[in-house]
Amino acid sequence: MKILAIDTSSKICSTAILEDEKVIDINNLDDGKTHSENLMPLVDELLKRNNLEVSEINMIACSIGPGSFTGIRIGISSIKAIAEVLNVKVAGVTSLETLAKNVENPKENIVSLIDARNNQVYCGIFDTNYNKKQEYIADDINKVIEVLKQYKNITFVGDGAVLHKKLLKENLLNISFVENNEQSASMLGKMGYKKFLENNLYDADTVMPMYLRKSQAERLKK
Repeated sequence: MKILAIDTSSKICSTAILEDEKVIDINNLDDGKTHSENLMPLVDELLKRNNLEVSEINMIACSIGPGSFTGIRIGISSIKAIAEVLNVKVAGVTSLETLAKNVENPKENIVSLIDARNNQVYCGIFDTNYNKKQEYIADDINKVIEVLKQYKNITFVGDGAVLHKKLLKENLLNISFVENNEQSASMLGKMGYKKFLENNLYDADTVMPMYLRKSQAERLKK
């Protein structure tokens, strides 16, 4: 099964092609341009580099959030169009799941933290099989830490973990941190294949963004 994976939820526009869970090639770009300008040229270049036609893609994996509101909308709208034309299924993968996949051989608990600015974070808590252990959290880092005190042997990943590393160390025991804290389409694709095995897929018209909080513009308006 050939999977096209696309992640536009962060500042990096990331694309990858996988054969099941094996990464064939990746194509990432962070040049200051918008994802709407970069995404389709990146996909086209990736396919040509691997002598593939878009018709050979069997499934698409895309990030549904949380992250950049604009980036997520661009990614999902593009995915919907491609999936509808190809008549293929879509794996909707959260940014927190993608980050969790960066943790190799986890001991007990994985916690993905994404910086949401102003001391706020998005938080996902996963077991060693990368399954979500409770609902995602969008809150102040200090409140998130209180929730995390019920878990032991935590491995942290994500830019939120990097930003709040000192605070996490001061308040939690038996914790560790990974070196790779960036989201990538390669890891997203691997999570997408996991969802395929679980038969947890969407049609082109049913995949939707996942917003854990309102956009900055909506918050300011309120």
